[in-house]
Formats: sequence, structure tokens, C-alpha cells
Amino acid sequence: MVVKVYGPACASAHRVMVCLVEKEVEFETIPVNILTGEHKNPEFLKLQPFGSLPVIQDGDYTLFESRAILRYYAEKYKSQGTDLLGKTMEDQGLVQQWLEVEAHNFQPPLYNLLRQIMLSSHCGITRDEQVIKESEEKLGKVLDVYEDRLSESRYLAGDFFSLADLAHLPLTEYMVGPVGKAYMIKERKHVSAWWDEISSRPSWKKVLEMISK
Repeated sequence: MVVKVYGPACASAHRVMVCLVEKEVEFETIPVNILTGEHKNPEFLKLQPFGSLPVIQDGDYTLFESRAILRYYAEKYKSQGTDLLGKTMEDQGLVQQWLEVEAHNFQPPLYNLLRQIMLSSHCGITRDEQVIKESEEKLGKVLDVYEDRLSESRYLAGDFFSLADLAHLPLTEYMVGPVGKAYMIKERKHVSAWWDEISSRPSWKKVLEMISK
């Protein structure tokens, strides 16, 4: 049965899509228009009571929260496609650790930048240069930690591509593109090499092609 991914226009859904491509799982996307409030419609709220994206339907099984979905498919299809969890318990612990770092340290300041620079006009907020400055400083400190880590290993959890790396793809793509902060990646040698490698994966290129249509 083909997996349904709701909300393909949002960055969090892109995480799910690239995971499914890596795991060789067939899926289709179901558009949900946030600007017109479709995510607050009663029918959608039956799937996601908080009205956020993405949501997947896998037969009779419904799941929301992008990182929960990543973990689910990485485990469900562990022997299929790319192993995104690691072979040992120690590997898996590091994958989970860096996936949490992405969620709690990396995403918040980057999302603030995205919201202030890209979305302020759509969200009805006034662009705040102080918030931009503080968010960039916070993100820079996180990237300094990444630089140290990536000077020791090819990827965040070790020498294998995992969910920890995959989860960074959507927002970092915005960061180096429309947010205009590519220099924060490029000025860090090991972070830059890591980004060049993970963003060149065929799975991510396929997702970018899908969402550009």
C-alpha cells in the first residue's frame, strides 16, 4: 500500500519524503494549503489534532511529527534501502543524540531566521533585526560544535549517513538559499564538506525535483 504524506510544501514533510526515498518506500503526497487554513479543517484535525504538518497514513496507521515518522520508517524498513540507524547500539545512540541536537539546538535559531527573513510578510509580523542578530549568533555557536564534531567523523553520528544528517536537509537548504546565510556553512571547512556531501545525495535531489513541480 502506498504511503500518503500530507503537506509536501512544508520543510518538515521534506524530511519524511527524503527518508522514504532512502528507504525505497513508495509514497504519494497530499497537498494541504496552510495559507487558506486547510490544516485547521475538521477532517484534517482528525488526522492531526494540533493542525500541524506533516502527517502520514500507512494503511490504517496514522502518524504525525516528522522525526517520529523518520524513526518509524528507519526501524520498520531497517533491512531495506539505506540503513539510517546504525549497526550497533552505540551507533544508534549517537544517531538519536544528534537527531535531538538538530531538533533542540539547530532548528530553533534557524527557524527564527527563516521566519524573520522569509516569512515575516506572510505571518503578519514586523521584521526584527535584533532577533535576526541573536538567532544568527546562536546558530553560529551550534555550527562551531558541528565543526568540531565533523573534524573527527564524516557524518554527525560517525562514518555513516543517518537520520541525524538527513533531518538537517530541508532547513539548511533554505539557509543556504533564500535565507541568505550560506556563508555560515562555507566558512566552516568540515561543516561545508558535510553539507556538500549530504545535499548531493540522489534522494535529496529527487525530493527537490518533486517539490519544484
